Amino acid sequence: QVQLVESGGGSVKSGASVRLSCTASGRIYPNYNLGWFRQAPEKERQFVAAMNWIGDNSNYTDSVKGRFTISRDNNKNTLYLDLNNLKPEDTAVYYCAAGWSLYRIVKTNPTDYYYWGQGTQVTVSS
Repeated sequence: QVQLVESGGGSVKSGASVRLSCTASGRIYPNYNLGWFRQAPEKERQFVAAMNWIGDNSNYTDSVKGRFTISRDNNKNTLYLDLNNLKPEDTAVYYCAAGWSLYRIVKTNPTDYYYWGQGTQVTVSS
């Protein structure tokens, strides 16, 4: 029903910026959440940022607040994550995901998302 494809990852130095893109095929409904998660080696997949598709609410994990920005382009059916002032601890595979929500709720638990992309690697060296 919905397919997600991430792009934009790479290897950068600390302090650099990266824009990740997630292009969706299929219909994205206003009550969907679109989010970004990341998983580092030997760690659990964790929430990074998410928003409702309407675009009036968003949420970020504390470690990226003020550095990362989530946005979307409805015409392109694309979700973005701008990662600024990158740190080595940001190194991970970044996944975009979609899931159902209600009203202005933006969910942070990966179990609440049922469409997932393949991921894109972001590596930050010191």
